[in-house]
Amino acid sequence: MSANRGTSWAHDLVMGARFSVTGGREGWTRTLLTAVGVGLGVALLLFTTAIPGAIGARTDRADTRNTYTVTEQAGDDTLLIAQNDSTFHERNVVSRLVRPQGDEAPLPPGLSRFPGPGEMMVSPALAALLDSSEGKLLEPRLPYKNVGTIGEEGLIGPHELAYYAGSSTIEAGEDFVQQIDGFGDTQPKEPWDPVLVLLVLIIFVVLLLPVAVFIAAAVRFGGERRDRRLAALRLIGADGATTRRIAAGEALGGAVLGLFVGLVLFFAGRQLTDQVGILETGIYPSDLNPSLMLTLLVAVAVPIASVAVTLFTMRGVVIEPLGVVRVSRPPRRRLWWRLVMPLAGLALLYPMIGQDEDEQFNQWQVAGGVVLLLVGITALLPWLVEFAVSRLGGGSVSWQLAVRRLQLSSGIAVRPVNGIAVAVAGAIALQSLFTGVESQYTKPTGADLERAQLQVLAPSQVAGSRMPKIVEHISSATGVKHVVSLASTELGDKARNPDSFIRLTVADCVSLREIARLSTCEDGDVFLLRPDPKLSELSDAGPSAKPGQKAFLNPLTDDTAALEAVAWTVPADAPAVDARPDPNGYARGGIIATPSALPELAGGILSHTTYVTLDESVPDAVEHARNAIAQADPMLVPMTLRAIQVNDRFAAVKRGLLIGSTAVLLLIGASLFVSQMEQLRERRKLLAALVAFGTRRRTLGASVLWQTAVPILLGLTLACTTGLALGAVLLRMVGRPVSFDWGSVAAMTGIGAAVVLAVTALSLPPLWRMMRPEGLRTE
Repeated sequence: MSANRGTSWAHDLVMGARFSVTGGREGWTRTLLTAVGVGLGVALLLFTTAIPGAIGARTDRADTRNTYTVTEQAGDDTLLIAQNDSTFHERNVVSRLVRPQGDEAPLPPGLSRFPGPGEMMVSPALAALLDSSEGKLLEPRLPYKNVGTIGEEGLIGPHELAYYAGSSTIEAGEDFVQQIDGFGDTQPKEPWDPVLVLLVLIIFVVLLLPVAVFIAAAVRFGGERRDRRLAALRLIGADGATTRRIAAGEALGGAVLGLFVGLVLFFAGRQLTDQVGILETGIYPSDLNPSLMLTLLVAVAVPIASVAVTLFTMRGVVIEPLGVVRVSRPPRRRLWWRLVMPLAGLALLYPMIGQDEDEQFNQWQVAGGVVLLLVGITALLPWLVEFAVSRLGGGSVSWQLAVRRLQLSSGIAVRPVNGIAVAVAGAIALQSLFTGVESQYTKPTGADLERAQLQVLAPSQVAGSRMPKIVEHISSATGVKHVVSLASTELGDKARNPDSFIRLTVADCVSLREIARLSTCEDGDVFLLRPDPKLSELSDAGPSAKPGQKAFLNPLTDDTAALEAVAWTVPADAPAVDARPDPNGYARGGIIATPSALPELAGGILSHTTYVTLDESVPDAVEHARNAIAQADPMLVPMTLRAIQVNDRFAAVKRGLLIGSTAVLLLIGASLFVSQMEQLRERRKLLAALVAFGTRRRTLGASVLWQTAVPILLGLTLACTTGLALGAVLLRMVGRPVSFDWGSVAAMTGIGAAVVLAVTALSLPPLWRMMRPEGLRTE
């Protein structure tokens, strides 16, 4: 008996699938619309399942070129390598200076040989940049001859700007220089904290759920015309169960074709990923390989879902030989069971409120709770639209046409809105969570960007005697207004193994005024800083010095090289002055002095920091300054001062959210347009008949807009309510107070409404064509 039933099921599904491609122009149109809608969703699902693997491949390549295998013993198998990264137009330029110490020195990944002194090997993206007109501004920073290209295995992505340059001057033991005997990452990975893991999990759920909703809507295209075809099957003897299975087979045929469309779109889009700036360094097409298990899951789930959704939606449709009961007013929808899913979602999330922040959240419980809460929108929205439109009445002709259409078949109008509502609700919840935890991953640096925009660090191998010429060279660069250079070290209270240290800063009077409030200053003066704790929490003041106190420059410790400590006595008449935060926001303490007030110091005792103030009205002033810094000494390290410091992982998650949101937004727009075309095609004869009876086209156009606006307004209202509720629960889960950025909530809602309005506007030209009398023709 069960075998016969299985055979009957298979026979009916195959027959329906055959009808989907042999039903004439109408059948093909419906099948293609379904395939396009499903294909768009499948392609995005495949891209999403491939992203973790692509990120993993990028991480693996980054690990293979890391230089953690440091050794103290030089030999034929060791390499000196210096990191000298730079920035060009907000893009990172990875720079490494290399000097092999023997024939067996480890070769960096992606290189076929070592570049010699004065030579460099560059990434394809950097080579293309240098060949362009834009790259002329970068050339002064790279005084090397290009002799080769870095291979894919040595780069994170196709758009990475990177080069290896040969050097004969770097030495072991210098700042920023490492002596290694191999490449690779031997360091344990720092685990992601629970809040970021929660953010990533919510992002995947929120981005993928609208895709699933749109796929479910796509397999239901052409429902009304399909029902009339099924009535013909009833007329020749098929029973109700058979016709429902045949209808499911039609949806199955479109879904299977949609799988192939999705595969084509995925592989076509994958070939373009290296041409599109996904992430700063891009993604190699070969990295986008979906997980086999997830791909099989999509391939199985989509056809099964198409059959299940069709059978579920037809449970209330009675197909008779002479017509379909759907043409009459459908029974009222019940509310109670529609509340089960959102309440169950809240029940899953509620136990995690107040959980220890350092404890990982149960990922399955979080995903299940969020999915149930958001899917609850798709169950509640049809009831809400039906409840609202049943109470709407008179008005203009266009309004009455729209309301009557919604009262008779609100479900068709709700389907495309479901995806928008789910996406907006998820976006509001995510934005609320991001806003709530942002302070944990972003903090003000205290830097004063009005006083300086660049900070330049000088390694110990750059002699202090060269600093005046370096400062002069930087000052002469185009767009540089002002340069301040500060040298600092620490004084010990004893010549060997001191118990305490005092900060000493040395500079001319103009530079000292950047860190202290001086009324008078001459060369030879010494001042004692009074640090004000109210100025900044970023303070390295340390213990204060006293007039007449004896101190030692270069005090000896167990780890210090055998240099003589230099005794120095703080002048008894040294006045105390108030400290001022430096351009980087640090409030210094200790002693400040002009150069002639100190004895002659051995090289390497002082560390030098330079602040550069730019004329931002000069085009590319910061790039000219960076060029001058590199020309002054290639080992100088320029750093851009920023008012806000953002955690790298948090920034990566936020960037990923932006990319994913853009992709989902494009899917929403495309799917809505396909859905709108399907609905207009279904009503082509009705629209043409109304025009033939004298209805103005403007009235019909307005009625179509009203039919879109009413469900969207109700859907966005429900989405805002659900999104805010979910956002509040997520904030309580991570121990943050419940507060909302209402501007972001309005923006998310406005974007959703704008997408729908844009799609509706694009559908108006086809609407005008469908209103022509030719639309009354039939076969």
